[in-house]
Amino acid sequence: MQKITKEVYLDWYENMMLWRKFEDKLAAVYIQQKVRGFLHLYNGQEAVLAGALHAMDLSKDKMITAYRNHVQPIGMGVDPRRVMAELFGKATGTSQGLGGSMHIFSKEKGFYGGHGIVGGQIPLGAGMAFGDKYNETGAVTLCYFGDGAARQGSLHETFNMAMNWKLPVVFVCENNGYAMGTSVDRTANHSDIWKLGLGYEMPCGPVDGMNPIKVAEAFDEAIQRARRGDGPTFLEMKTYRYRGHSMSDAQHYRTKDEVKEYKKIDPITQVLDVILREEYATEDDIKVIDKRVKELVAECEKFADESPYPEKSLMYDVVYEQEDYPFLQHKL
Repeated sequence: MQKITKEVYLDWYENMMLWRKFEDKLAAVYIQQKVRGFLHLYNGQEAVLAGALHAMDLSKDKMITAYRNHVQPIGMGVDPRRVMAELFGKATGTSQGLGGSMHIFSKEKGFYGGHGIVGGQIPLGAGMAFGDKYNETGAVTLCYFGDGAARQGSLHETFNMAMNWKLPVVFVCENNGYAMGTSVDRTANHSDIWKLGLGYEMPCGPVDGMNPIKVAEAFDEAIQRARRGDGPTFLEMKTYRYRGHSMSDAQHYRTKDEVKEYKKIDPITQVLDVILREEYATEDDIKVIDKRVKELVAECEKFADESPYPEKSLMYDVVYEQEDYPFLQHKL
């Protein structure tokens, strides 16, 4: 695995802080009704993304996930201003304002979307990996889903075929403790979701999803296995979300003390502690990074605010096309 250096720690801190503050801003503008519909935030789970990006080859590897999907494309290189604009429903967004919160997408950067159908992305991720194997691209697909989606039948069908065909895919369950408002313990007679891989003789195991180093190590092993042609791996990232399932979630199913306990192992705090202990940066250096992050988030909001809404006719352009139907003039 690529060595975890001082520079990596500093990048992790700045990136995770950007993702955290970006979504804090989304929560604020959601209350102002600048973002409509559902909004599912990633606060607390940043180490899963940070560790994955360290192990990936961003020149060819791909990622697909569910609807908690705002910061992943930013990590993969998408302009955060365009992500913010998409959430605002603006024409400058990643899908010209037509996708919104749950459907951020960037084929250019290898991010194949958030998906609103629970578990719907699991067979799609395997299909992407099948394409890479068929075309011999050498790419690996990281396919994410939540603990609730792990109960979908499509997961089992996909695991079976992925093993049968030795597809270059890493299946990742981001187990943040709750499927919407239902705890993992209430959805099955077992709480170790990673053991689902055992039924298919798929390499599998639990990972400390609050520690980017543990995440990076697990992903590196799984990605290298897939790239060698040895097939898929199933990783259960044991993580935690600080906010509700979505912004409309009152969180009556857990206590504030529980959230407070998990914040003691916050991934950003863990990284910052190493930076200060190893003297990779001073307190003043950290303040400079924090200021840079704050300014970028403010710039994202300004860009989204000032961007225009898409023309209504665009909706017809992307959903309907018929060569012998002359009444709609297509722009795309």
